[in-house]
Amino acid sequence: MFQRILIPTDGSDITHKSVSTALSLAASVGARVYVLSVKEPFPYSAISEMQPTPPQEFFEAQERIASSRVQEVAQLAETQGVVCETHTVEALHPWEAIIELAQQKACDLIVMASHGRRGVTALLLGSETQKVLTHSKVPVLVVR
Repeated sequence: MFQRILIPTDGSDITHKSVSTALSLAASVGARVYVLSVKEPFPYSAISEMQPTPPQEFFEAQERIASSRVQEVAQLAETQGVVCETHTVEALHPWEAIIELAQQKACDLIVMASHGRRGVTALLLGSETQKVLTHSKVPVLVVR
């Protein structure tokens, strides 16, 4: 069955449900999990003197936030006896980082959350999950 499962997390409540599902699945089949949190790139502007936060401060804050997200999942994985590897990466488009890590780690499943938007709302807002579904060659389990 599945041996390498990628779990992207943004720390939201909806993501907690997908994390729980992915860890239960991994524990039941003896799979290894890879946890990913994507950091936002620094919002450079034309008027750099007017930045409210210096770049280094911004990068450090982003790393702290992303690290705490993946460590939270790693602790849950440990309590369930699931082998876990954590990753934080900076990317303009999280869906691209998710697909790239899935390829790098030869994952055979990606488990992601969905907010369940439908119709025009989903089309206008889009979602990282939808973009991963559209572009990934790896199967994606969507948890609502």
